[in-house]
Amino acid sequence: MKTPATTPETKDAALPAHKRAWKRIEVIGIVLLCICLLTLLLSPTSLAGLFNAILDSVQPVVVDVFLTGVVGTAIIVSVIIGRLLERLGFTDALVRIFVPAMKLLGVNPAVIIPSVYNIFGDINAAGKISGPILKKAGATKDEQKLAVATMVQSQQSFSTFMLGLMALTFAGVNAFVVVLLAVFLPLVIVPLILSKVLYRNVKRVEIGHLPTFTPDRDFMPTLFSAAREGVELLLLILIPAVALVFAVIGVLDYVGIWAPIESGLGKVMLLFNIHPETGVLSVLVSPTLAMGQLQSIAADLDPSLVVGSFVLASSGLPLSAVFGQVPVVWAESSDLSEKEAMGAAVLGIVMRLGTAFLIAFFVTPLVV
Repeated sequence: MKTPATTPETKDAALPAHKRAWKRIEVIGIVLLCICLLTLLLSPTSLAGLFNAILDSVQPVVVDVFLTGVVGTAIIVSVIIGRLLERLGFTDALVRIFVPAMKLLGVNPAVIIPSVYNIFGDINAAGKISGPILKKAGATKDEQKLAVATMVQSQQSFSTFMLGLMALTFAGVNAFVVVLLAVFLPLVIVPLILSKVLYRNVKRVEIGHLPTFTPDRDFMPTLFSAAREGVELLLLILIPAVALVFAVIGVLDYVGIWAPIESGLGKVMLLFNIHPETGVLSVLVSPTLAMGQLQSIAADLDPSLVVGSFVLASSGLPLSAVFGQVPVVWAESSDLSEKEAMGAAVLGIVMRLGTAFLIAFFVTPLVV
């Protein structure tokens, strides 16, 4: 005779009312409480030091960069400009331009829209505006992942692009060839590769089967709603995501793990023909800051390191954007979950690292 399977519910039902079976999370909580009490007893300043380390890591980025710095303002302005361009028919024009190329690839032409908005504006505004456009165009989940992976191939700030151009010029590099190969060619190459290898659920769409994307609202309501949308994006989505990422960095720094990670990252940059200091700045802090530093020292560096650093900076980095901002924004505005958006963004950045190495190693000798 079979005995009925025992479940946590039947276990609880078999116990008296004044008792309850232990759950795993309760055990974890008790262990954590004991650790905290022991820490307070043996080293009372440790918890306060950990909290201060987190604050020291988060405050400069959240307050100095996003709240009172130029980045926060740039995000709001980028949303306004993006919505204005959309109202003026920019999206429909892009679709018409890229339909022939995307038809050859067998991919929905809306896939390319986030990348172009990213080049002209901001990666967060690009996701906020392009996510609904992809849904309206009937893009599959694989095509939306393709859009994210392609989007992170281009720089998320026009100032990054201009400072990078200066660095290339000071290093004696033919900037036109590098920009063509590093910024514009990936808009076609990445969808081509990924649609054949990984994100295969793509479909060719004729222009007549696509809706129009230009809204019919009046200009003034469009601008005011875009300004409000930019503020909501900054305060309700981006700042919490950035604070979380840098809080984790603060914890790792306090326990002594972050310094070796940072040092190891610099060695990896050199291995890929990328200037170590500015490469690490691009990955961890800000590509714009990295390009600002690079252009001041480019004349004294090996041109291949300058090219590699420029290509890496012309991407969706830093990591706080890849692991925090992009997943949150795309989960809000598209059919993708945070995990799916993050996976596509990470894949795109890995491809970008490979692109930086290939262009720095093979192309630089031909353009100096």
